[in-house]
Amino acid sequence: MQIVIVTGLSGAGKSTALRALEDIEFFCVDNIPVPLVAPMVDHLAHEGERDKLAIAIDSRQRRNLAAWQATLTKLRGAGHRLEVMFLDATDEVLLRRFSETRRRHPLSGDDLVDGIRRDRELMGELRHGAAVVDTTNLNMHQLKSIIQDRYGGTGKLAVTLVSFGFKHGLPIDFNLVFDVRFLPNPYFEPTLTHLDGRDPEVSRFVFGPDGSELVQKVEGLLRFTLPHFQKEGKLYVTIAVGCTGGRHRSVAIVEELRRRLGGEWDIMVRHRDVERGL
Repeated sequence: MQIVIVTGLSGAGKSTALRALEDIEFFCVDNIPVPLVAPMVDHLAHEGERDKLAIAIDSRQRRNLAAWQATLTKLRGAGHRLEVMFLDATDEVLLRRFSETRRRHPLSGDDLVDGIRRDRELMGELRHGAAVVDTTNLNMHQLKSIIQDRYGGTGKLAVTLVSFGFKHGLPIDFNLVFDVRFLPNPYFEPTLTHLDGRDPEVSRFVFGPDGSELVQKVEGLLRFTLPHFQKEGKLYVTIAVGCTGGRHRSVAIVEELRRRLGGEWDIMVRHRDVERGL
């Protein structure tokens, strides 16, 4: 069977992940006691009616987590194709999510901050060797897309290309960042100031000799690194490209990288600052 173990921190998106897997015909089980996991898998495999299974495990099973590694070893020894996906997020985002939904954290008691701390400590061992998905900057639709592409779609690495302006601050989460402020700035061309990098005139201006050489070198670096990210077990990678205001040069570079890489990876594009005022 193909088995996906969905684990991680409370509030990081396990319910969304299970729904995403259910939509691509995984049989989903939420928080079955760890001692019953292997017998359940044996039963389903013997039935032969299902070949895709997703199991959510979280800190509500804190008394059983010590037996988890032995359970994984047993499942792999039985020949099942198994991957552990660990959903994570920053403490600040987890606090906000619980406050917005008014849900009670399973370990919080009267102290939400302490509950998140204890959750992180308890689940730390399950993080080792897992495919970690940081949902801090993902909405539920983006998380669903990443999971379904990984386990039911193309299987390609999901790559997000983000353009931004340094004067508005760095993106919160990225794997690689490129500073393109050394390129000539269309902002100072009166006919281009009020356009953005998606406009063909701005693109032609950006892709002079230096711009063309830059995007070629960035493409080469990404073609080298992205397969290694996927081999490491990452489900998605974020590449940030920044210029001064985030309207012209970074946008044009991101659009060109989308064109060049789109056939080999699942590309999502976000122009963070393109709609900001000049």
